[in-house]
Amino acid sequence: MPESDRTRPEQTRATLAKRRADVASMFDGVADRYDRTNDVLSLGQDRAWRKAVVAAVDPQPRQRILDLAAGTGTSSVPFASAGALVVPTDLSLGMLRVGHERRPALSFVAGDALALPFADDVFDAVTISFGLRNVEDTAGALRELCRVTRPGGTLVVCEFSTPTWKPFRGVYRNYLLGALPAVANRVASNPAAYSYLSESILAWPDQVELAELIARSGWSRVEWRNLSGGIVALHRARA
Repeated sequence: MPESDRTRPEQTRATLAKRRADVASMFDGVADRYDRTNDVLSLGQDRAWRKAVVAAVDPQPRQRILDLAAGTGTSSVPFASAGALVVPTDLSLGMLRVGHERRPALSFVAGDALALPFADDVFDAVTISFGLRNVEDTAGALRELCRVTRPGGTLVVCEFSTPTWKPFRGVYRNYLLGALPAVANRVASNPAAYSYLSESILAWPDQVELAELIARSGWSRVEWRNLSGGIVALHRARA
């Protein structure tokens, strides 16, 4: 049974204005159950999406990789296992706390996507999964990622997108607006955050629009592939 409103902690959520403090507070509120909730809401597809990200980055031993919006570090573990020097970075201190408790071998860093605490041309690859959509200034974040990436380095963005099969889009929209919040109400520590999730996905650019924005933000050789029929898109580019 879901917790009652009286026993749940105060519900916090961001709005489509995506103010930093609101986003950080919202993710602080979901940190403890974040990985489990994602697995349930994605019907286990999040594992396949993470594997696709790793394949696109193609981590090599001693490479420096920035994993932005890394949350609790689930997405960073495969890079470390490949021998790369991964830096899991996130705005939410709550996420970083949980990540440090569960994965103490990772070197977590608190960082704002619009003002990364790194020098120019530091990383061989930068990646952000399901986090770019939550940044107040998408183009600004893409420019910051380009700044910290060495010339020729790789960008990989994994983000929710637009299903390619038009008849399915209505079904997907109904899931986002109806079923997803209902499921989140049972399994999430902060169900209000998942109403924002639905709204932010529906307001997000499609595959072509995001590719064009990436190119305008200083990246070259932009390409993408659809995952799960376009529910998620994987964009890749070079600095």
